Amino acid sequence: METENQLIAFRRAKLERIRELGFDPFGGKFSVDGPLEDVRTQFQEGARTCAAGRVTALRDMGRSLFLDISDFTARIQVFIATKELEAAQKELLAQLDLGDWLGVEGEFFTTKTGELTIRASHFVILSKALRPLPEKWHGVQDAETKYRQRYLDLIANPGSREVFRKRLAIMRETRRFLEERGFVEVETPMMQTVAGGAAAAPFVTHHNALGMDLYLRIAPELYLKRLLVGGMPKIFELNRNFRNEGLSRRHNPEFTMLEAYQAFADFEQMAALVEELICHLALTVCGTLRIEHRNAEGEVTKAINLERPWRRATYHELVEAAEPGWFSRSPGSRRTRALELGLDISACQEDYEVTQHVFEKLVEEKTVDPLFVTHCPRELVPLAKLNPSNPTVVDVYELVINGQEISPGYTEQNDPVEQRERLEHQAGGEQQKLDEDFLVALEHGMPPAGGFGLGVDRLCMLLLGQESIRDVILFPQLKPKG
Repeated sequence: METENQLIAFRRAKLERIRELGFDPFGGKFSVDGPLEDVRTQFQEGARTCAAGRVTALRDMGRSLFLDISDFTARIQVFIATKELEAAQKELLAQLDLGDWLGVEGEFFTTKTGELTIRASHFVILSKALRPLPEKWHGVQDAETKYRQRYLDLIANPGSREVFRKRLAIMRETRRFLEERGFVEVETPMMQTVAGGAAAAPFVTHHNALGMDLYLRIAPELYLKRLLVGGMPKIFELNRNFRNEGLSRRHNPEFTMLEAYQAFADFEQMAALVEELICHLALTVCGTLRIEHRNAEGEVTKAINLERPWRRATYHELVEAAEPGWFSRSPGSRRTRALELGLDISACQEDYEVTQHVFEKLVEEKTVDPLFVTHCPRELVPLAKLNPSNPTVVDVYELVINGQEISPGYTEQNDPVEQRERLEHQAGGEQQKLDEDFLVALEHGMPPAGGFGLGVDRLCMLLLGQESIRDVILFPQLKPKG
């Protein structure tokens, strides 16, 4: 069996032979009738077409050759009658390998087995692949290779191609859904002077010309609210956020988030909007509201029911149901119980943080079907409006599905005095952590509003049956080799 180096040497020899024959092995412009998915939809028996794709199968029948060409969208079969070729064309065809990009021109026909096929009267090698493709029947199985060399994964694994085709559809449908409801898409800075809008460790960079440090945004919220102040009533941004934190199957330091804000709305309206959006995406992209997650053997390991209406319950009710009498205990007793549950509780953590750890372990991690957790402790969400009848909680929801938070939504805080006090408390008295420009904007008057965030990567994991965030991000963050 040849080594990879020997296979590369064979292909390099073919590359030189193509040049000796007077052909360009990395041919230039070649007009096509669209991606292969479009070419297939244009099929009419006897009609002419031009198509191009990567050669993914070769079947030499002696006096004729059948091959498959593929791209990200589809595959199509090509038939070449080698007996009709001139000597130079026959020699050129002999230099073809799996992985090469080929352009063909010819007529549509259907084989006896019903296979849609192009009878090529002309072909040209558009790019000679110098390295072999992964083994046909096994594809790319190694996870490290899948993530580091995603192009091989997309070439060899139909399942991965389908995941990313559907992710693109989710993004496209999300935009269409919001635009149809009057929202406009905006862009806000990715480099900011203050890392605000969430509690997370930022990435720091330096602007040489200004001589100052900047932060890659951890959230766009404070800039989007400036636009509410400016009079834009319905806005959204599909944005990239960056958080300098750990890697896990649910966390990547660079991730995609949808944030949307609507003037004169509240958290209940945002919850209804998110519920409608996710169900729309499930039906439009996946064709069902029952989302099945399967193991490597194809067995269903989990079925998530997205049928509406979704359950709603308060944070207090859920914690009490999971750990009866929790809120009647003393803070010391709560800390002791949290340690008994095996939670990592440090001495410096406040009582509400201890309760949050219990909530995450006993409620969030055990929730499969959609659950809107409402009225969370005020300390957890400093940018939300206090509940008028119980100022210890805020008017928010946290949407939990499949053991993780998918979306938070608020009735937004628009009182500049209250907002300053709560941000100062969060910052622990460190004034440099306050976004003064945002607070000045609020002092000019922000209308009452509702807003929500939606983790796009986690949503894709949910809808596409993937258990790792790396399987829905084309190029996840990895440690360098070695």
